[in-house]
Amino acid sequence: MKVAIVGASGAVGQEFLRVLEERNFPIDELLLFGSSRSAGREYTFRGKQIVVKELKHNDDFKGVDIAFTSAGAGTSKEFAETITRYGAIMIDNSSAFRMDDDVPLVVPEVNGDDAFVRPRGIIANPNCTTIQMVVALNAIESLSHIKRVHVATYQAASGAGASAMAELKKQYEQLVAGEKPTVEKFFFQLAYNLIPQVDVFTDNLYTKEEMKMYNETRKIMHSDIAVSATCVRVPVMRAHSEAIWVETERPVSVAEAREAFAKAEGVVLEDDPANRVYPMPLEKAGHDPVYVGRIRADISNPNGLTFWTVSDQIKKGAALNAVQIAEYLLAHSK
Repeated sequence: MKVAIVGASGAVGQEFLRVLEERNFPIDELLLFGSSRSAGREYTFRGKQIVVKELKHNDDFKGVDIAFTSAGAGTSKEFAETITRYGAIMIDNSSAFRMDDDVPLVVPEVNGDDAFVRPRGIIANPNCTTIQMVVALNAIESLSHIKRVHVATYQAASGAGASAMAELKKQYEQLVAGEKPTVEKFFFQLAYNLIPQVDVFTDNLYTKEEMKMYNETRKIMHSDIAVSATCVRVPVMRAHSEAIWVETERPVSVAEAREAFAKAEGVVLEDDPANRVYPMPLEKAGHDPVYVGRIRADISNPNGLTFWTVSDQIKKGAALNAVQIAEYLLAHSK
C-alpha cells in the first residue's frame, strides 16, 4: 500500500500523520508533498524521517494507491489529474469537488458505499460542520425521515487552520498585557468575542459555510431534507459544537432518540442533565467520535427534537473521516 499526503505541513496534514499512525493504517510507503515553502521539511512517521517533496506536475504519483489531499481547493483542482493519472484514489479534503455530480461526497457511517462510484478517481471529504451533523442525524433518520433541520454552530479557531489557533492564543496574551490584539485570520478580534460569520455571504444572505451544510447534507443523505444554519466562530481552540433542531415525519420520543444515538456508529451518548453530563469542546478535543447530549423534545414543534453535538473538527471533521473512507474501501472491496 503506497500512500501520499498532499499538504503535509498544514494542520490537517499533520493530523493525517497522527491518525494513520494511531489507527495502524496499512502503509508500505508514505510520500509527503507540499508547497515550495514546505519542501525539504522532515516529519517522523512510525519512527522514520520522511522529507516533504514539492508538489509538481510529474510522475511522482505513479504507483500511489491512495492520496489524501488537504492543500486548498485551488491546489486540488490544479493537481487532480496529476494525482489520479496512474490510478491513485484521491480523497480530497477541500471544497473543490464536493458538489460535483461525478464525485461522491462520503461520511462512512452514513453513505460509505457511495465511495465505490468514483468515475474521476476522486472522493470528496465533506465540510467539518456537515460531517459532525450528519453522523448524528443518521441515527434519527433511522427512526423517522427528517424533513427539516435548524442548526447553530459554535466553530473553534481550528476550523481556520493552525495559524488561526496561534492567533487566538496570541490575542489573549496581548490583551492580558494591555496590548492591541493582532487581527489577521478573522474578520474581527476573536478573543472574548463571537463572530456570526464563517466564510463570505452569498446572495441569499447565508454564508458559504451555511450553504455547505444545506447542500452537502442533502447529497450525503440522499434526502430532500431542508437545512437552515447559522455558523458562528467562537473563542475555542479546537472542537466544534452544534445545537440542532430536527423535525421528523412522525413524533420521535426522547427515549427513542437516546437509544438510537447509543447504538449509532461513530456516536457517543453523553446525556445526563441531572448530573450535568453533556459534551463540551474542552474535553472532546483530540477524540474521534461525535458526542451527543442535551436531548429533549422541541416544545415548539410536536414532531421536533433538539440536541447538542461536539466533535473535533481536525479529527472527525477532516483527517479522521478521510482515513475512515479509505478504511471503508479496503474493508468492503469486492
